[in-house]
Amino acid sequence: MRPSAQTDSRSAYIAGVGCYVLWGFLPLYFHLLSTLGVGSWEMIAHRSLWSVLWAAGLVLIARQGGQVASVLRQPRTLGMLALSTLAIFSNWSIYVFAVNAGHVIEASLGYYINPLMNMAAGALLFRERMTTEGKVAIGLAAVGVAIQTIALGHLPIVSLGLALTFCVYGILRKQVKADAQTGLFIECAYLALPALAYVLHAQASGQGHFGKGGEVTLLLALAGPATVAPLALFAWSARRLPLSAVGFLQFIAPTLQFLIGVVLGEPFTPLRALSFVFIWLGVATFAYGAWKRTRTLATS
Repeated sequence: MRPSAQTDSRSAYIAGVGCYVLWGFLPLYFHLLSTLGVGSWEMIAHRSLWSVLWAAGLVLIARQGGQVASVLRQPRTLGMLALSTLAIFSNWSIYVFAVNAGHVIEASLGYYINPLMNMAAGALLFRERMTTEGKVAIGLAAVGVAIQTIALGHLPIVSLGLALTFCVYGILRKQVKADAQTGLFIECAYLALPALAYVLHAQASGQGHFGKGGEVTLLLALAGPATVAPLALFAWSARRLPLSAVGFLQFIAPTLQFLIGVVLGEPFTPLRALSFVFIWLGVATFAYGAWKRTRTLATS
């Protein structure tokens, strides 16, 4: 491998690990805001509002202003991005409310399930071939969800909601003919006006926290980079890393979230532990399948 190629590969791995570590520690960010009295809807509003500024910055850096203008003249693309905005807003909302309600472990389960749900959706909707490893992984995950249901006494709604909304988001974005930065900017733009209206109303009624102390103001403003920075790192690294590497790295975030949930003292019974054993076995099988496919492509 040439020195420059080796450097690019190392940088891609660092960026990939960085984005998943940032996503993994996101519960601590929302937990800290919660301890300062910020409610879930205010967090979501500031996340939507500040993200549009950072997403616009990415568009400028990538010199995609022309592509944004082009998309704005395409009603079908704008409609698809409106639907993807609804999906990602639902995902953000479920996640923030779950973290603030003390369901970080259940949220982490959703992001373990998500890649397996994506694989199942690919087979059902796009007739993508499912490997033996994929079928085994989905079966193990289904057993894990069933055990989790018994442990909780109800379906893990948070887990399934997060996995489903992000899966739908991925399916919709697959249909959009626009780069990641352009699509993200338009999605954030859709959310910006209602978010601004909510923030202004909260501030005017005395319930908003922006400007009421340096710490909480800074944390609210950081909602933008906390959302956009890992997405930018992911978009950059995913184009440069092999599928097997992405297959392994994507489980860093839910693993960190799971550990944070345990550290925060969330209930973790033996039955819940057993459910995660099956989920982790499914994850390992999925990752092995991704690695094997990459090896096959490399030798063919």
